[in-house]
Amino acid sequence: MEILLILLLGGGIAFCWSRIDSLERRVEHLSDQIIVLSHDLMKHAKAGTQADPEVAREATPPQSAPEPVPDPFAEEPAQPAVPESQAEPPFEEQSRPEQAPQEETALPEQPEPVAAAAYAKEPEPALTQEIESQSGFSFDFEDIFGRRLPIWGGGFALAIAGIFLVRFSIEAGLLTAGVRVALSFVFGLALLAGAEAAYRFEERLRDPRVRQALAGAGLATLYGAFYLAGTAYGLIGAGTAFVGLAVVTAAAIALSFRFGLPSAVIGLVGGFAAPMLVNSDSANVPLLSFYLALVTGGLVWAGHAQGRNWLGLPALAGGLGWGALMIFGGVGNSADFIAVGTYLVVLGTVLPAFLRSKGGPSLPVLASGAIATLQMAVLVSEANFAPLTWGLYLLISAALAGLGWRFSELRPGSLVAAGVGLWLLLIWSNPDPQFYALVAAAQVAIFALVPLAHQAFGRARHLDLAQLSIVALGIAIAIYTRYGGWGSPDIEPLLGGCILGLALLPALAFTILWHREEDDATRKPLLLLIPAVLLSFAALLLLTPAWLAPASGLLAAALLLWCYSQRDTLAVKIAYALSAALTIAALLLSPDFESEILRLGNITEEVDLVRALIRWLAAASPFAAMAWLGRSRVGRGFGEVLAVMLTYGAVAQIAHHLGIADALAWIAALAAIAILLRWQEERLAACATALVIAGLWAAEPLFEWVMAGSEAMIGMPFLATSAIAPVDLALRIAPLGAAFAMLVWKRENQSIEQRSAMALGLCLIAAIALHSLFKLGFNITSLLAFEHYGFGERSVWQALLLVAAYGAQKLLPADYRRPVSLTLIALTLMHFVWFSLVLHNPLLMAQHVGPTPIANWLLLAYPAAIVGIWMALSQWDDAPRFARATVDAVSMALIALLGLSLLRQVFAGSVLTSTPISQTESLLISLLGIVLALGFLWWGSWRGQRSWRIGSLVLMLGAVVKVFLIDAAGLEGLLRVASFMALGFSLIGIGWVYTKQLARRGGEDAGEVPPDQAEVSSASQS
Repeated sequence: MEILLILLLGGGIAFCWSRIDSLERRVEHLSDQIIVLSHDLMKHAKAGTQADPEVAREATPPQSAPEPVPDPFAEEPAQPAVPESQAEPPFEEQSRPEQAPQEETALPEQPEPVAAAAYAKEPEPALTQEIESQSGFSFDFEDIFGRRLPIWGGGFALAIAGIFLVRFSIEAGLLTAGVRVALSFVFGLALLAGAEAAYRFEERLRDPRVRQALAGAGLATLYGAFYLAGTAYGLIGAGTAFVGLAVVTAAAIALSFRFGLPSAVIGLVGGFAAPMLVNSDSANVPLLSFYLALVTGGLVWAGHAQGRNWLGLPALAGGLGWGALMIFGGVGNSADFIAVGTYLVVLGTVLPAFLRSKGGPSLPVLASGAIATLQMAVLVSEANFAPLTWGLYLLISAALAGLGWRFSELRPGSLVAAGVGLWLLLIWSNPDPQFYALVAAAQVAIFALVPLAHQAFGRARHLDLAQLSIVALGIAIAIYTRYGGWGSPDIEPLLGGCILGLALLPALAFTILWHREEDDATRKPLLLLIPAVLLSFAALLLLTPAWLAPASGLLAAALLLWCYSQRDTLAVKIAYALSAALTIAALLLSPDFESEILRLGNITEEVDLVRALIRWLAAASPFAAMAWLGRSRVGRGFGEVLAVMLTYGAVAQIAHHLGIADALAWIAALAAIAILLRWQEERLAACATALVIAGLWAAEPLFEWVMAGSEAMIGMPFLATSAIAPVDLALRIAPLGAAFAMLVWKRENQSIEQRSAMALGLCLIAAIALHSLFKLGFNITSLLAFEHYGFGERSVWQALLLVAAYGAQKLLPADYRRPVSLTLIALTLMHFVWFSLVLHNPLLMAQHVGPTPIANWLLLAYPAAIVGIWMALSQWDDAPRFARATVDAVSMALIALLGLSLLRQVFAGSVLTSTPISQTESLLISLLGIVLALGFLWWGSWRGQRSWRIGSLVLMLGAVVKVFLIDAAGLEGLLRVASFMALGFSLIGIGWVYTKQLARRGGEDAGEVPPDQAEVSSASQS
């Protein structure tokens, strides 16, 4: 191991040494080139400096300036030459010698000086820009953090200082309540006066941020003062405090137009912080709600008025945060609920309307509405769903609907309120039924009839139609969840009537859309049709018995059938497909379906035939109409597939009732044939569906056959018990074959690939049927019978396949002749090789070949394989030489195996493995090899085929080796001498015969020269 490592290390060192030496030589060569190039460039530069500029300018055309010489060692592309006016004189110019006058005349022909200019560059522009950008960034940083932010921060600090000053006076008890509040008002007004003074003396201050900071601090202080006076001390009434807060809000908005938007931001943010900073144990929820609503509304309105809608987003976030604090802090009475509820409705609906965009409600607007909706639901739940709270909610909802009628921007608020109402109906536990119905009806009137009115007047938008559909579906779900169920048959008719009335709302809206011919779009009709279909179906389910569910789906689909037949619109197609799918869902979920679906096969269950027919035909009817009325190929095909499947279900119920269920495969196959004969290419989907049903009937016996065949491939015998029974062949396999035959016969315009695929399917079915009949004919049902008759069965089957291949080659049309024949030949050979040679070879395992010598199954099995090989070769035009040689080799190997098997049969009987090989038999095997070798030699010589002669030599060599190693080893004395003498004379005779044959043929077949001629030729040459 150490020596190996030393050798590897030495080799690595030698390799690195050679590489370094090569690199050194390369570097020296490149250095010499650099020196030469530098000398030439310096020479041209010196010549250029002595040239007369006027002469050079006249001699050198400006448009054809020579390009600079590229540097082969540069890492970056060469920069363009700098103009002479910008380049400094090269360093060679300071000490250039004087040139002869005759050299100046040749100067214009020299290249422009480029090397010197390349070394005289200005600083890179990118570096200069980077230095400038860095100096600019430093200036901006100083401007923001050194000049602007301190002033704004000072304004906030003043506002907070005023609030904390009041808080400190409260905690220390230095001043009375009235004095504290008065000082707060004085301080706030003083700050506003300072802001006005800064505004008037703008020429001296020259900084608008001073007045903005003072105004913001003054507004925040006034917010806090009014809040203290009205909430903490009760010095003024709620109305006075409300008016004061409104005045401060108005002042903040007005000052934002006078001093700039920052003053309003500072003031309103300070107003948000005032209730938190001022500690008060007895908060007035209504006043706090109005106060926060004014603060939030002022900020949103100010931002909207000045084109800064983004300011409304943090205002809404702060307001909704305060709403959550008020709800979780506890709402004690109805007044508090009214205040907080109004506050949430304003924040969730009215204020987001100011933040609308051209593309519809933005994500923050929708999020604010959703958060307000959840808070409102919590608030109503906290009030225990009292009638007063519901009344307030409905009044607010009606007001929003009225505002939405006037201002379309506020309609999303009505949708938010509708969502709140539906949520409250769903979570309302143990309500009074009459009061529950009254609340639900009021919500329908407010949230569904108003959008319907919009639709009637031609003012409805997608959002309105969505609200109409959502409310109708939501109310139906809420009332059924609360009072419906499978175990309440007494109330189901009432619920069904209510849901049917809800279904009329989107249906009426769609009717208006239909008459205006505005149904070409997809979204609007779908927003109305889908809920109308679902609600109609649900209502019919409640109004009819459970077993009639598919018929209820059919009635719901019938409402759209006329529309589907009149106009080719995508929305109607989708809605009709949905309604048709509901019939299938109703069939699957309704009673008796399990028993009915078992009757699709061969299992008979007791069912009510009339009900079953009604159910299956009701489910099939919408799809039959789709297949008949559909204008698109996809729609017709979809309808045909499901119509045929469901119609087959109805027919299966009748077949079981009549006791002819075994004929269902023929019924399906005949249906496929009838559809093909009647409509040809028009109803291919229906024909294919019926064909698939027939194929499903054949699937079970075919699967069992395939499984038995798969087990046979690994050595388990294919017994007659695994073959397809004649009854199944007649009732299950034959229908599928008949349908395939009709497809092959009638569809003349199909492509060759399609016809070939169908013909292949038909051939497979026929082959499986014939194989099963063949197996049943031999009737091998046990392993013992397989041992006696298995080899004969295989031999006969292989012979039949070969006869079929010959018949196909002679009788089939030209297009099918060769592929079918070659396929059958391939099956014959594969069957023989795998089953007769590999898995069940009679030379290796117990297989009866027949009791009579020579006249047995061996003479049928092996010759069939040999003939199959030569039949395949005969159909191979211009077969290469190696293919013919391979066929010859395989034929010789099979003949040798046949001879060996026949010889064994003489000594062992029908089972070739029954007795061991004796010495006499072993000698005869060697003799058989020699005889076969002579026969191969004679055949090869007569036919002029060298491969047979080579095969004879190989076989002879094998026989000789066997004699020396095996046969002669067991002999002694004169027998051994006699055997060797016989072997010697045999070899001499074989050699003489082989030489004679070659001399006679003259070597023409293989380009050979006989030995005698070769000797004559060599003698003549010498």
